[in-house]
Amino acid sequence: MFDALIAQLQAQPRTIVFTEGPDPRILEAADRLLKDDILKVIMIGNVEEVKAAAAKGNFNIDKAEIIDPAEYPEMDALVEQMVALRKGKMTEEAVREALLKGNYFGTMLVKAGKADCLLGGATYSTADTVRPALQLVKTKPGASLVSSCFIMVRGDEKIAMGDCAINIDYPDDARSTGARKLAEVAVETAKTAKIFGIDPKVAVLSFSTNGSGKGATVKLSHDAVAEARAMDPELLIDGEMQFDAAVAPEVGQLKFKGSPVAGYANTFIFPCIEAGNIGYKIAQRLGGYEAYGPILQGLNAPINDLSRGCNADEVYKMAIITAALS
Repeated sequence: MFDALIAQLQAQPRTIVFTEGPDPRILEAADRLLKDDILKVIMIGNVEEVKAAAAKGNFNIDKAEIIDPAEYPEMDALVEQMVALRKGKMTEEAVREALLKGNYFGTMLVKAGKADCLLGGATYSTADTVRPALQLVKTKPGASLVSSCFIMVRGDEKIAMGDCAINIDYPDDARSTGARKLAEVAVETAKTAKIFGIDPKVAVLSFSTNGSGKGATVKLSHDAVAEARAMDPELLIDGEMQFDAAVAPEVGQLKFKGSPVAGYANTFIFPCIEAGNIGYKIAQRLGGYEAYGPILQGLNAPINDLSRGCNADEVYKMAIITAALS
C-alpha cells in the first residue's frame, strides 16, 4: 500500500505542514520523508529550537522550511484573512493570538494555499487539531459533518472502518436526519477506501440483521443504507447487518440472499463511536491488523490527527496517507 502511495507522491509532490516542529517524532519522520523526496515539508516552531532538536536527534531537515509564527513576514495578511473567515466571531487581537499557535497557524497556511495538507496532534489534542480545521478550512460543499475512518491492514488484506473517532452518535437536528449523517459517513468512508486500493463493499452494522431486531440504532442503520444509495447509486452498500453477516458468506447470504455485500464486506460503518472505537481496537489487538488513522473526512483539505502516543514510524506513515488525500 505504501509503495504505491509513495510512488504517487514522488510523481506529484505535495507540501505538508507539521504543527509541532520541535517534537523528535516529527523530526525523525520529516528526515525520512525529505531523504526519499516523498514530500516537501513545512515545520512550525521557533527556528533555533527546531534546529537544535534536530541536531540533538541527528536528524537532517535541511530541505524543510521552518516557520516561526512570531516572525512570519506575512502575518498581517494571514490575520486579515482569518478575521474574515471567522465573520465577527473573533476579534483581530484574538486572531493574532491564535495564529501564534501552531495548530491555527498551520491550518491557515493550508487555507491560504501555501501547503496542501496538515498533520498535527503529537502534542495537541484531537479537538485542538479538528477545531481550527472546522473553523477555517471548513467542510466540503454538501458535507454536513466531519467524520473519520481507519484503514486496517493485515498482510495483503485491507479493510476500512468508520466512524471510530469523531462522531459520538447521529441525532436528528434542524439541518439533517441522523440517518443522512450516517449515510454521509458511509459514502465518505467508501471514497477514502478507494484511495487506498480497496474496492468498497459497505456494510452498515448493527446488532440486528435485516430487521431481526428492534431499536433506535437498528432503524438508524437501516435508513442510512437507503440514504447512502440515494447519495451514490453506484455504491455497493447493504444493511442493517450484524458483523458475522457482513463477513461470513454462509451467514450473510442466508439472511441477505443475493446481496453483493453480505458476507463479502470490506468497509464497515458503525452506528456510534462506542461500537466503532471498540471494533477497530479489537481488530488491531486480537485480529493482528495495523490501524492507520483516524483519517478525517469531509473537509475541504486533508488535515489529520495523530495520537499523542504515536511513534516516528506512525507519523511518517500518516504523513504519506494525509498527502495522498490531497
